[in-house]
Amino acid sequence: MQEATSSKKILKIGTRGSPLALAQAEDVKARLVAAHDHLTADNVEIVVIKTTGDRILDRHLMNAGGKGLFTKEIEDALLAREIDCAVHSSKDMPTHLPDGLALTVFLRREDPRDVFMSASVDRFKDLPEGAILGTASLRRRAQALRLRPDLKVVTFRGNVQTRLKKLAAGEAEGTFLARAGLNRLGMSDKATETLPVEDFLPAPAQGAVTVEVRTSDGAMMELLKPLHCRETAVAVTAERAFLRALDGSCRTPIAAHAALEGDRLMLRAQLLSLDGTQVFEKTGECAAEIDRAADLGKDIGARIREDAGEAFFTELARAIEAEIE
Repeated sequence: MQEATSSKKILKIGTRGSPLALAQAEDVKARLVAAHDHLTADNVEIVVIKTTGDRILDRHLMNAGGKGLFTKEIEDALLAREIDCAVHSSKDMPTHLPDGLALTVFLRREDPRDVFMSASVDRFKDLPEGAILGTASLRRRAQALRLRPDLKVVTFRGNVQTRLKKLAAGEAEGTFLARAGLNRLGMSDKATETLPVEDFLPAPAQGAVTVEVRTSDGAMMELLKPLHCRETAVAVTAERAFLRALDGSCRTPIAAHAALEGDRLMLRAQLLSLDGTQVFEKTGECAAEIDRAADLGKDIGARIREDAGEAFFTELARAIEAEIE
């Protein structure tokens, strides 16, 4: 984009091509147009970029690199000035970004909880003994096995629609999805059961959409300011700081959720073994400020790492390697 105020120059928003990713990008586009009189739908373009993670459908993403698989090509396009900003699900973002890029905007967070989906039972706990549960998330796997060690867990990959098709085809008797994604797709009625946070603490940053920009592009940052939700930014900052402290990735069953209560930020965080038999959990609070939130997440991460001990991480890595071979 040559000039932020130009009515002729096209502003380009980069995104993945899944229905959910497109819905999130369209939401950002609509918000930008509503916030600025000089922008119209005609001069804001959504650019679909296929990522490595979208191409890998035949094996677990842990075998190929983890979180960055859903962002690298988009970030490359952003750095090359082929797009002006990028819309992401915050939980897909690595904790370390490429030089020259930043997450400066977080939309107001959707419902961060998980939902259980099944064609045969109404509640997760009602799955029959030894039932097949489909999920690609190590966190959800660990949390499910913590409550139901009898279940057989198989890898379920793909976007929301693909996973629902697999469920309908009988490849598993149940699966999990994020309620935020269903809500954004207008499919909230598809959820069989919304899972309590007490049993299924969400992934760090789940339900929050973020916009990534070049740190040198002050004009784009100004355009995006009206979309920013400070409460979401504070909460997600704490959760991502916790994730960073544990070097969290797709290879680690980690959960965290922060929320504001008045002028205080409350954070609950977990680290689990792959089979759910070990759970390390901490809670904490701080003033609802970005810097304090980052410190809180870092501190809780350090405390959980100390409680777990390095032997736990060694054994976790060994268990995961054996699982994905």
